[in-house]
Amino acid sequence: MGERIQCGSAILYSMVSGHMKNNEHGFTYPLTLAVLILFLLLFSFRVEQLLTERKLAHETNLILQEEYYFHSSVKKVEEMMQSGGVIPSKGTFTYLKGSMGFQADIPIGTIQKINFTLKMHTGATLAGRGFFDISSKKMIKWAEMN
Repeated sequence: MGERIQCGSAILYSMVSGHMKNNEHGFTYPLTLAVLILFLLLFSFRVEQLLTERKLAHETNLILQEEYYFHSSVKKVEEMMQSGGVIPSKGTFTYLKGSMGFQADIPIGTIQKINFTLKMHTGATLAGRGFFDISSKKMIKWAEMN
């Protein structure tokens, strides 16, 4: 009787084994589909992260460029003051990607207020105000208007 069970299990194994070989297509397709969907989800998250980082890098570049134009304009006005020249009531500094206009108010005591307006070629307009000490010929205070 022990031989019959062994013989029966061998027959059962060969039947199941043959049946599973014929039925592999039903198991492989959902598995492949699940792996593909998982890969596409991970890929889409990475693409979204890459696009966000590129946008942030572009915005950072614009902000740094605007700050550079304001800083350069303030330094040019300080150089005008230090060279002994009078600051004109209006003027413009032209840069590669924009222009900085300035308008100087009449000095009150030893303080002169100068309004700066940056117009970028992208269409963005920013404003700032510098307070300059005439005796030390340096900027003492800065305020952004936007």
